[in-house]
Amino acid sequence: MRSPGQRATGAPPDRSWRARHLDRDHSLGLRLTIASAAAFLVLVPFALLAVLVVGAWPPLHDLDAAVTHVLHRYALDHPVWVRVMSLWTDVFAPNPLRAATLVVVVWLWRRQARRPALWVVTTMAVGGALGPLLKLLVGRNRPDLLDPVARAAGFSFPSGHTLNATLAAGVLLLVFLPFTRGRPVARVALWSAAVLIAVVTGLSRIALGVHWTSDVLGGWLLGTAVVAATTAAFTTWRERTGRPAGHPTAEGVEPELADPPPADHA
Repeated sequence: MRSPGQRATGAPPDRSWRARHLDRDHSLGLRLTIASAAAFLVLVPFALLAVLVVGAWPPLHDLDAAVTHVLHRYALDHPVWVRVMSLWTDVFAPNPLRAATLVVVVWLWRRQARRPALWVVTTMAVGGALGPLLKLLVGRNRPDLLDPVARAAGFSFPSGHTLNATLAAGVLLLVFLPFTRGRPVARVALWSAAVLIAVVTGLSRIALGVHWTSDVLGGWLLGTAVVAATTAAFTTWRERTGRPAGHPTAEGVEPELADPPPADHA
C-alpha cells in the first residue's frame, strides 16, 4: 500500500500555478494570464496617476497648467477651432456613444450573438460606473479660466468623455474586426477610426479648457484597462464553452460573427 502522500506510479505529477498558466500547449491558461497581466499593467499607471492627482504633485500640476494655458490662448485666437472641437465633443459625448453601442447590442442579439452582446453591455456598464465613482472619490476641480470657451459641470478626474470614447472605440473595434478578415485595408481603417475617436475626443476636452491633460490621460488608461479586463473574462468564458481559441486584437471577440448566419436566421 502507498503512504498517504505517495503518488501512484504513472500518475501525472501536480503542476505548479506557473506551469499551468504559462504552458503553450494549454492556450486558455496562457492567454488568460497574458490578458490579465495586460489589464493589470494598464491599471497600474492609472492608479499611480490618480495618487499623484489626489496628492496635487507639483510637477504634474505645473504640466497640466502649462498645457491648458497654451491651448486656451490658441482657442481664444481661433474661434473656428473652438467650433470644430465643440462639435466633435458633442457628437462623441457619452450618451451618443452609449446609444451607438446599444444599437450594436440589438444587432448582435438579432444575429443570435448573445455572448458578445453581453460583453458589450458589461464593458460599457462597468466603465460607465467606474468613471463617476472615481470622480467623486478624487474630487478634483476643473480648470478655472477667466475667459472660458466652454463649460462643463462636475469633477474632472478622470475625463468621462475620454473614458466612454475609449470604451466605445474598443467595443466597436473588437466587435467588427471579424468583418475585416482578409481585408487589410479595412482592418487598418477600422483600427484608425477607433484610435481617432478615443484620441481626438480626449484632446477636444483639453482644447476646450474643461479638463486637465492628466484627466484625459486617466480616461484613456482606465478605458483601456476595462476593455482589456472584460475581454480577458469573455475569452475565458468563450473557450470554456468549447469555442476555438481566438486572438481578440486580430480577430475580434467573436471571430465567427462574420460567418453567414444559419439558414433559419437568414
